[in-house]
Amino acid sequence: MDPIPTYPEISIDVPPYLRVHKNGTIERLAGIHVIPPGIDPQTKVISKDITIIPKTGLTARLYSPNNFTSKKLPLIIYFHGGAYCISSASDPLYHNSLNKLVLEANIIAISVNYRLAPEHPLPTAYDDSWEALQWIASHTIENHEENHENLIKERVDFNKVFLAGDSAGANIGHYMSLKLNVLNHLNFKVLGLIMVNPYFWGKEPIGVEISDYERRKMVDKWWEFVCPSDKGNDDPLINPFVEEAPNLEEVGVEKVLITVCEKDILRERGKLYHKKLVNSGWKGTAEFYETQEEDHVFHIFNPDCDKAKNLIKRIADFINA
Repeated sequence: MDPIPTYPEISIDVPPYLRVHKNGTIERLAGIHVIPPGIDPQTKVISKDITIIPKTGLTARLYSPNNFTSKKLPLIIYFHGGAYCISSASDPLYHNSLNKLVLEANIIAISVNYRLAPEHPLPTAYDDSWEALQWIASHTIENHEENHENLIKERVDFNKVFLAGDSAGANIGHYMSLKLNVLNHLNFKVLGLIMVNPYFWGKEPIGVEISDYERRKMVDKWWEFVCPSDKGNDDPLINPFVEEAPNLEEVGVEKVLITVCEKDILRERGKLYHKKLVNSGWKGTAEFYETQEEDHVFHIFNPDCDKAKNLIKRIADFINA
């Protein structure tokens, strides 16, 4: 039997995402592939890459259906997953998923390409996402043409805006929803928040986390790597239920959709988020959707299975209700 390989040059190993070598080189093991924008051959959805903040290099991928009518369409502002340290808006898996959602829901989508840890430690991903949200909202200001996209100004119904994301992106979406009151002076209405398999965590295990020690240890390591906080896994950014975290009553949308998967170790936190939100005094409507016999963000990895199609349809129905 061959010996198990060792990596003496590795100083930090964050499976299954990346390694940091002793010389400082970061070796990403997943989420490294990219696909250019264009016309998707299956959905005919059109995409293009746009620059939001030239100074920091913040970009996004803009999607629109290939049906140029005078009707203005709802907008999804999407935050991709990847534990804050891998993937991008140009990842083929996310590109494919957004094409399918745009076709199913008949919407405009903007997938934010926030900067990644560890090169850009948290809260950079949150700061970039907030900059992107403010930039998109600024399209409602008359005679404010600086660095604007005509497609956004001309085709988006700014009274039907939604925040959406999966995993770490769902976490980002939650924290963006807490800041929406800053945009109240604009004609920019964020109606809803869509959280797919949200990445929340905490020091004290709950539910299946108690018995699933190996996976819990792996998830513990993710947050410790991207956010070396003295509060660890009870940092308010990863645990929205600690005393220091903003009150869930402040979620600034009218409706929320939380989806979880039966085999996902993160599902307990998604369930708890739904429970605490509806009991918080928040005035909106929270919907909950669970996919049986599937694991974390399965719809990204297996988008053509029936359960993935059902999930995309569920999200589209939520948008267009």
